[in-house]
This record gives sequence, structure tokens and C-alpha cells, in this order.
Amino acid sequence: MKQTYFLEKPANFSFKYTVFSHGWYDLQPFELDKENWRLSYVFSDENNIERTAATVWETENTLRIEVSGNRVTETFKKKILRDVRHILRLDDDLSEFYKLAKPNKEFAWIAGNNAGRLLRSPTVFEDLVKTVCTTNCSWALTKKMVANLVEKLGEKTVGGKNTFPTPEKMANVTAEFYRAEIRAGYRAPYFAELAEKVASGKINPESWLQTNLSTSELKREMKQIKGVGNYAAENLLKLVGRYDGLALDSWLRAQFYKKHAGEKVCADKDIESFYERFGDWRGLALWCDMTEKWFDKT
Repeated sequence: MKQTYFLEKPANFSFKYTVFSHGWYDLQPFELDKENWRLSYVFSDENNIERTAATVWETENTLRIEVSGNRVTETFKKKILRDVRHILRLDDDLSEFYKLAKPNKEFAWIAGNNAGRLLRSPTVFEDLVKTVCTTNCSWALTKKMVANLVEKLGEKTVGGKNTFPTPEKMANVTAEFYRAEIRAGYRAPYFAELAEKVASGKINPESWLQTNLSTSELKREMKQIKGVGNYAAENLLKLVGRYDGLALDSWLRAQFYKKHAGEKVCADKDIESFYERFGDWRGLALWCDMTEKWFDKT
């Protein structure tokens, strides 16, 4: 049984530029069919009782969402639609960013292609765990850790797909499990502690979407979580709509040296100065600038 729902696309929205904005599309329970440009994800309801895989793709004026398996309740349908809006950043207003980008020859392509929306997970908790999985390791290892989390701790749908694990499910296993089964390495005790604190309500990552804290205060709060340093915090900030941090790592630095510094190493302050014209949007400007060539392949 298939059920089909629709969402209206914002005027300045690009499905491809959003989905391909960074590597989350490549991490379970996301799946991307690049040939047909269809993005799948395994959704669950608020209580993790109803679960289903759904596929999203673009038509001329709408986004089409196809759900397979048992018919979902009306409440779950609303949550799926809400989650799709969140994942694809449909309600984000990038008009100010586009105004800053348009007059700059090197950045005009961003507004011209409606780029800048960064794909994210339905929950900040999932984005937090996945971000910790990206630190100090290869992308191949990141993919393996996330796949292990989904396959060993996620809940199955009728069709056999697995959800991303809930904080409660992750809190039910030990640091040794994360070390041996998830291959999380030094992150093992961090995952155990984080899951326990989120499951018990001591930490509420979802509150970061609506907090009145300044960016510096929110970054400080994020960094209190073990495993979250400057790089991880500034990437998480982008996923909750704060773009003033650059989240510099070795890859971004190398790309900047190649594109703007004649392949010569320069100080981080020089990179910061280059994007200062974008003000609070400088982190998003940097990311778009360094990933522009990705879209030549799509």
C-alpha cells in the first residue's frame, strides 16, 4: 500500500542544492537515489510506535512524499510532513543571505541557484550524534558508525528498514557496546553519557532550535557535551540556523588555500577576514564557497 502526500515548494527552494548540501544524505537512515533524485528517510512517530520509510522528490510546483507499508494515522501523517519541512529547511528565510551574495561575482551563484539550505535530520539529537561521528576520522568510518547505530539500535519498519535510535534505546547499552559493536572508539563513553542525559531530560538538544541564548552562549552550552569541540559545535549551530561560526577543519582549510590563497597556507584569521563581509552569514558563505564544485557533478 502506498500513500502520497504533497508539500508546496517555497519560491526560492532547490531540492538538489538542499539534498546535496553536505554529506547527511549519505548517512542512514537517509538514502539518496541520485539517478532519479529521490531522497528516502525512515520516520517514526512521537512515541516510536508507528514507523515507516518515505521517499521525497520534486515535481514542478510541489514536493511529493510517498509512504510505503501500512496506512499511517492522521497524527503520524502530520508529523511526517512536519519532519520533511524541517529536514529540507522549507521555512528558512535566506533572503538576507542572498542579498549579500548577489553583488559578489564569486558568490552570485548561491542566490542564482537557491543554494544555502543545509540538509538536516528530523531531530537535533540525531544531528548531534552524527556530528560527533564525524570528528577525527574518515568519512568511511563516520558512515560505518552511523550505519551500526541504525542497524543495531534502530527499530524496524514493516518493510525492514531501521529508524535512527532514540535516546532511550541508546541509553540502554553500555560504553563497551559502543566500543565493540558500533566501533565508536573514544566516542563510546560519550555516547553512553549523552544518551542517558537526553533520555533523562538533563539535556534537551531540541531546545536549541528555539532558545533565546546568543550564539556564543549556545556554543558554550553545546561544548559542555563530551565530544563536542569548536568544530562540532559550529557545525551543529548551522543545523539550528546559526551561521556566524566557520567550523574550520583540515578539509575546509585545504579547500580555501587552493581556491583563494594560491595553495599557500594562511592563518585562520585571514580566512575569517575573507568572509567578514557576510556578517552573521559568514559560516554559510564559507561552506557554500568551498562546496560549489560538488554541484558540477549533479
